[in-house]
Amino acid sequence: MRWFSILAVYVLIWVLSAFFVLPWGVRSHDDDEAAERVAGQVTSAPVNFRPGRIVLRATLLSLVLAGLFFANLHYGWIKADIVEDIVPVPDSLKNQTLYQ
Repeated sequence: MRWFSILAVYVLIWVLSAFFVLPWGVRSHDDDEAAERVAGQVTSAPVNFRPGRIVLRATLLSLVLAGLFFANLHYGWIKADIVEDIVPVPDSLKNQTLYQ
């Protein structure tokens, strides 16, 4: 696999991880009544939004997930034929190079 493909897969996993960890530990004004609100701010707005913490959590999670993905790619723990038993491949795709 080329380095650019590895980078593209990692960035994709990182973005998905960032969306996954985004709500972890965020409190809203509904949860914390003592928090100050700015005029016009909705009560569901986050009180303690910390983008640095989200980036750190997403990076750690994406390193683990990407490591598992690339280890599976190298060692072949889960192959296409195993997935084919769970999810049947349409006849139109069976002649493709991946499934031969």
